[in-house]
Amino acid sequence: MWWTRFKELPLPLRVLFLASFVNRAGMFVFPLLAVYLVRGEGLTPGEAGLLISVGSTGLLVGSLLSGPLCDRRGRRTALLTALLLNAAGYLGLAVLDGPPWTYAGLLFVALVGMGMFSPASNTLVADLTTPEQRPFAYTISYVGNNLGMGVGPLLGGVAAAYSYHVMFAGNILAGLVCAVMIAAWVPKDRVRGTGERREKKRSGPLGHGHVLLIVLVSFFYVVPLIGLEYALPLAVTTVLHDSASLVGAVYTINSVVVVSLGLVLEKHIRGHGTKLLLLVAGALWALGLAMIVVGFSLAAILLSTVVWTLGEIIVSVVVPTYIADHVDKRRVGSFMALNGFVLGLARLVVPVGLGVIWTAHGHQPVFLVLLAAPLAGMAAFALLRIRPPVTAKDPESTPVHPAAPAQAADAPVPGT
Repeated sequence: MWWTRFKELPLPLRVLFLASFVNRAGMFVFPLLAVYLVRGEGLTPGEAGLLISVGSTGLLVGSLLSGPLCDRRGRRTALLTALLLNAAGYLGLAVLDGPPWTYAGLLFVALVGMGMFSPASNTLVADLTTPEQRPFAYTISYVGNNLGMGVGPLLGGVAAAYSYHVMFAGNILAGLVCAVMIAAWVPKDRVRGTGERREKKRSGPLGHGHVLLIVLVSFFYVVPLIGLEYALPLAVTTVLHDSASLVGAVYTINSVVVVSLGLVLEKHIRGHGTKLLLLVAGALWALGLAMIVVGFSLAAILLSTVVWTLGEIIVSVVVPTYIADHVDKRRVGSFMALNGFVLGLARLVVPVGLGVIWTAHGHQPVFLVLLAAPLAGMAAFALLRIRPPVTAKDPESTPVHPAAPAQAADAPVPGT
């Protein structure tokens, strides 16, 4: 039973998963930010779009900062910093009334925090789990985040209908509650000795080249995810001429599949090689997108969502697990940050590129490009040298927190 396996995870990790759910469920502002800027602050749609694009570069910066902060100050410090930055940025957006550029600056601060949180969370999961537990732990994390993301916009819409100030207050309060939970139950990282610091200096990037390549090539599986966020609303409303409310059905199906099948899928992928799983994920992505290309209709779009969501789940579990299994524990934070950076980069460049293609050639080439992306990823993964999954405990992967399983009895006790 999954509940038994969940109870076997360390208490700080269970608290982290609950905090992540609360944090995601409390993300009232970001999905409704454009509406707030236009209706609440009187900006034009063009101005709101530009400010959101500029502010969203904070996701990239946050991803880049997360790794060094995790490595130098600890995972808990990175998580708390992420939550406090997000709350501070949104507090400024809620109470300050300045020129438009101030909104972009405050949004940048808030999204730096948002960009920092996920890599730091994934790094803490790597710290607190054994190799055998990691796929399950990352699946639980992913399912919880998606469940929170499904609840958040609904609650945010209700709050915004009452008052934008209530919407901001709810988002800030959720972040602060998560910060209190993490500060209370997640211990500080162990202070590393001089010998470990010296070893860190001698450790170069070449030893983890295979991990670096997997993270970079995973960009081809992120492209369709971000691309569909851009293309599907336009396709449903301007090509199929259906109601915009039907776009929500896609996100509902996606969340239902993740929540209902995520843990079931984790049982079936357990024990299979990383290369095979990545190829299967790419095939599911390609099959789902091929449904849209071949039979472009609302029914095809909804059915394809079920298929490509399965590929999304596999990649979201396999990539962080591979990082945690194969990267020296002193550099896990940096590689988790790089994984987050890949997602942030896709959010920055994919909508712009697809917009140019759509404007010049229409919707069909856009979906062909999205179909080509996972096919290119499959070809690259097939050629990569990918190491087998970790099945035995490696001394280098020993968790650094006291609540982690199988830690040596004479390990130094971290501060609290």
